[in-house]
Amino acid sequence: QRGHGGTLTLPETCIRRPVFATVLSLAILLIGLISYGRLSVREYPRIDEPVVSVSTTYRGASAEVVESQVTKVLEDSLSGIEGVELMTSQSRSETSRINVRFRLTRDPDSAAADVRDKVARVRAKLPDTIDEPVIAKVEADSQPIIYIGVDAAPGTAIAATDYINRYVRPRMSVLPGAADVRIFGERKITMRVEINRSRLAGYRLTVQDIEDATSQNTKRLFR
Repeated sequence: QRGHGGTLTLPETCIRRPVFATVLSLAILLIGLISYGRLSVREYPRIDEPVVSVSTTYRGASAEVVESQVTKVLEDSLSGIEGVELMTSQSRSETSRINVRFRLTRDPDSAAADVRDKVARVRAKLPDTIDEPVIAKVEADSQPIIYIGVDAAPGTAIAATDYINRYVRPRMSVLPGAADVRIFGERKITMRVEINRSRLAGYRLTVQDIEDATSQNTKRLFR
């Protein structure tokens, strides 16, 4: 039986001409093999969401102080940016981190520029002794992929942190493929100063004078 209009359909042609059908099948198979070798496959699609992080270090400050004097001030300013979808924050001892997620329609570079502008506007409201806020775009493939645990005896966490910063971290940073080496849970030397108010008044000094002198000497010591 012929197809409409008296012409041969593809099944009829293959039945009547087996050699042609064989050659056609081999051609399709060959094209498939060539295409399979050139096909790029990714486990996850490369999608860079417009997420910007703001990290601030306030040395010597507790989590409550960081929350009230740093994180809250920055959140109030960043909430007014157009296109913000979600904003999360973490306030820990000496560290504040804010992640701002924008809608997918926002350009990541434009979003980062808006965040830098908002942070610059409220910089005067932040404490003078904080490190400058670090603003960075969060990329999908920039998260840590290897975690190495370090076990230290009780009371030696500060010594272990110092050893890692001096010897382990520099060597791991230059390994092929290593972009960054971060230390989580590090312990640093802290100092508590108890002030005698009577003697302080006798020298006609204020608490701010002691704080300034301590800060200047500490910076000079660790240069």
